Amino acid sequence: MDELSIQTARTQDWAGVLRIYNHYVLTSHVTFDLKTESLEERQDWFARFADASPHQLWVALKGHELVGYASSSQLRPKPAYRSSVETSVYLAEGHQGCGLGTKLYDTLLKALSDVPSLHRAYGCIALPNESSVRLHEKLGFAKVGHFHDAGFKFGRFWDVAWYEKELA
Repeated sequence: MDELSIQTARTQDWAGVLRIYNHYVLTSHVTFDLKTESLEERQDWFARFADASPHQLWVALKGHELVGYASSSQLRPKPAYRSSVETSVYLAEGHQGCGLGTKLYDTLLKALSDVPSLHRAYGCIALPNESSVRLHEKLGFAKVGHFHDAGFKFGRFWDVAWYEKELA
């Protein structure tokens, strides 16, 4: 059995990250993106990440297969929000429910706790998504908001819950 490794993303990981994300764009309400993107279209997004910065991208590998990623990104564009980040985690199909999301997300959160300029992490969950709610609560996030019918995808409206966690 291949051993799991979690590390900061490298350029060669980008295609795997995008493969996982585009799968969710096409098959799930957990992202409100409506169309897939190519590596070229996603270049600006990948360029925002740097080790030891507020905006990080971590990947989980089993052997040479990229099976998940976790990221932190700008919460809002106004400068006063720079001490907060929005976080997310996505797993490749077939790799849910085995503790991988917890390990990957926890690695990101521990790395973010070492960034002196950060104060809070926020997770936005399109509902229903009980596994994501459980994951956030397990890792110390608390629900702070619920928006009804916030997004429209697949011919219907979806609620969104916001969770927050203080970073030590």
